[in-house]
Amino acid sequence: MRRYAAVLLDLDGTLVDSNDAHAGAWVDALAARGVEVGVARVRRMIGMGGDRLVEQITGWPRDSRKVQKLQDECAEIFVERWLRYVRPLDGSRALVLRLGQEGYQIALASASHADALDRLLELAQIADLIDARARSPRPQASKPDPATIEAGLSRVDVERSRAVMIGDTPYDVEAGRAARVDVIGMTTGGYSVEALAGAVAVFRGPSDLLARWAESPLAGGAAR
Repeated sequence: MRRYAAVLLDLDGTLVDSNDAHAGAWVDALAARGVEVGVARVRRMIGMGGDRLVEQITGWPRDSRKVQKLQDECAEIFVERWLRYVRPLDGSRALVLRLGQEGYQIALASASHADALDRLLELAQIADLIDARARSPRPQASKPDPATIEAGLSRVDVERSRAVMIGDTPYDVEAGRAARVDVIGMTTGGYSVEALAGAVAVFRGPSDLLARWAESPLAGGAAR
């Protein structure tokens, strides 16, 4: 029997090259609130929830209305100023097509803001491949909390041991560990193989995974 039956897909940094743009949007949003922070510091936090990012930088409680409003402001800045710089990662559409052809159930495991989600799916050239059922409900907590993965699992009909997430940050790996779901890592998010330690396999992106499909966990090959 094949190792997995369902794939939970992250979006930012995994299927679209957007992590730098998100970092830029956060720097702009924080600056508008009088908080000056270097882009390099923010970039190291991309992949964790925006509420957690703000809390670490400012000390503001992440469940406060102030932080929630800042997240909305950041999403607006991202769409208005930074989305134009986002590009699909090579092989993104081909990967989602291959997953479907191989019979995998597919669901998103992304906490992308609602204002940006549809645009990012279009940029990834997969909007027509991700139906309403595959779009998970908004999680109640942000990565590395496992809520995003749990939301994705609610959209597939398999035991969690037969689901695998494809993600690009250490926070995806940490969330997978907490959810008891394996993670395949992508270095396209800007994190090294070492930073993605704990993933069952790591690839250089969607096209690399497709090129090495036969040796990947998705083909039933040994974990690498």
